[in-house]
Amino acid sequence: MVNVPEMFGSLVFNDATMKERLPKGTYKELKKTIEEGKPLDINIANVVAHSMKEWAMEKGATHFTHWFQPMTGITAEKHDSFITPTPGGGVIMEFSGKELIKGEPDASSFPSGGIRATFEARGYTAWDPTSYAFIKDGSLCIPTAFCSYTGEILDKKTPLLRSMEVISKQALRILRVFGDTESRRVETTVGPEQEYFLIDKEVYKKRKDLIYCGRTLFGARPPKGQELDDHYFGTIKPRVSAYMKELDEALWKYGIYAKTKHNEVAPAQHELAPVFDSSNIATDHNQLTMATMKDIADKHGLVCLLHEKPFAGVNGSGKHNNWSMSTNTGKNLLDPSKNPRENTQFLVFLAAVIKAVDEHQDLLRLSVASAGNDHRLGANEAPPAIISMYLGDDLTEVLNSIVDGVKYENKDAQIMQTNAEVLPNFVKDTSDRNRTSPFAFTGNKFEFRMVGSSENIACTNTIINTIVADVLADFADVLEKADDVKSEAEKLVKETLEKHQRIIFNGDNYSEEWVEEAKKRGLLNLRTLPEVMPMYVSEKNIELFGKHGIYTEVELRSRTEILLEKYSKIINIEALTALDMAKKDIVPAVAAYIRELAETASLIKSVDPEIVTANETELMKRLTNLLSCFLKKIDTLDKAVVGAKEVEGIAENAMYYKDNVLSAMQELRAVADEMESNMSAKLWPYPSYGTLLFSV
Repeated sequence: MVNVPEMFGSLVFNDATMKERLPKGTYKELKKTIEEGKPLDINIANVVAHSMKEWAMEKGATHFTHWFQPMTGITAEKHDSFITPTPGGGVIMEFSGKELIKGEPDASSFPSGGIRATFEARGYTAWDPTSYAFIKDGSLCIPTAFCSYTGEILDKKTPLLRSMEVISKQALRILRVFGDTESRRVETTVGPEQEYFLIDKEVYKKRKDLIYCGRTLFGARPPKGQELDDHYFGTIKPRVSAYMKELDEALWKYGIYAKTKHNEVAPAQHELAPVFDSSNIATDHNQLTMATMKDIADKHGLVCLLHEKPFAGVNGSGKHNNWSMSTNTGKNLLDPSKNPRENTQFLVFLAAVIKAVDEHQDLLRLSVASAGNDHRLGANEAPPAIISMYLGDDLTEVLNSIVDGVKYENKDAQIMQTNAEVLPNFVKDTSDRNRTSPFAFTGNKFEFRMVGSSENIACTNTIINTIVADVLADFADVLEKADDVKSEAEKLVKETLEKHQRIIFNGDNYSEEWVEEAKKRGLLNLRTLPEVMPMYVSEKNIELFGKHGIYTEVELRSRTEILLEKYSKIINIEALTALDMAKKDIVPAVAAYIRELAETASLIKSVDPEIVTANETELMKRLTNLLSCFLKKIDTLDKAVVGAKEVEGIAENAMYYKDNVLSAMQELRAVADEMESNMSAKLWPYPSYGTLLFSV
């Protein structure tokens, strides 16, 4: 029997472990650092480091590493052993406060967007004491921030921590004017629901596109996909169930609140949802979750695919970012309460989010932009690229009553009548859900559904925190001067709603009518990364991030360059992979089948010249024509890839890849998929979609 409470957090140097193993004075000072952001004295750090090392060694650890999140989008580690030489050729196991607090990884090979030259190698990692150390694969992992020798940030953690401090400061200003003198900080909390695909490892090994790119570049649709919705919440297959069980146990040992698991809509697609945590911890945990998912899959002869669109024609994978704000005393600031119309404080925070989302559509769209997510957005249950908010009918009525100046009648809870004696009746929620909305209010939080499954959620939450904090700062400036806070707050909410109602849309975000309506409202429709990324360094956004100390202009420009360059590199790798598959595998396979058909027809005629071989002849002609077309498409893609080298400018190069290389790849695929549909399965060089999606 699995003892979950005993197992939970067993590999984490968490608060309970620190309280048990550290001297009382040391523990108290460390808690001050964590809760109040105070500097940590080196003497305290030495005591913490010694206890941490002793604990880690008891758990079997021999090494330590500063675990950080560079701009690659994944985590990075450099492992050092605890050993220190002693006279006579022996060793002792040591770990100092200096080693705990600071590390010096080589920064030259990580993306820096031009901040650091290749020969300028030094970088620093700095311990983040708000995120607990943990043990993974025999090493003590210490969550850290990462910066360059010259001080610019090179990671995703640092700006997130900065944004959390900024929104806490501004939210507390609002709480103070409403009479809250107890709350000492406001935390943004996140619960990232992680979608993923599981496929058989042996099948995966036969697909170059999955190995090199994480997604299929070719593949005709199988006779059955997700049309029957029979996979969604369906019975979990034994092999997948065994994987999920081991994954849960591994995550629980890391102190990760893995809560919900189920089959998703597409065949071979699944979801894991954790309980919410502070933005910083949730981000670290999600990075650790993705790595663990891949490791556990390998043990079960499976491969975990985290690409946003590994298979055309079925749902892609997202990471629903459930975001909210809570005080250290446990109050959720986005809880409407039983009478939201009279809950002025809630309405102020809600209005701030509405204004922030409307004024900074570009940044929200930018926060989820990637080469993979561009394929997913707007298709098969992923929200479109147009940013809008869903509030539900009840809350929308409340806001309309404020704008129109009419009385709002609070609605009593409705009882859902099941009309079966054996079934209980239950209270009905005040509003439905909208699965097509990018930014949906879901009771006491906002679910941002646009985030891609492979992405680090730090950027998204840094941006949400910053834009909301900026509006809260403006609101606080007004309310702190008010003689009558309630009256001024209601006026502020009304003015905000009148200006920003356009961002609220409760309908079908997939409809063509909404695209036209959004255009009339003046909402942005930025479909791809190359279109949105230059907005990072608009005058408005440079001022916003600089004002709150989140990014300098240099850091913003470096991030823009990194992401545009990464996009071009990804498309280039995909194009080269498609060409490799086309030339070396697909062309020879189709040519061989055409030859086989010709030989079959010739053999039949040699036996009896009177027999008509129309079927073979017709299929030969069709495939010959398709192969001829395919060869032309190969040539077009070849030239497009070569042409990219002539395009100067990082932004211009990314746009070229989108407009020319990606479109040439799509045309090549269309012909290949048609050939696959007319080919002998035995001769087609790759496992089919049917095999990939239904073999586990």
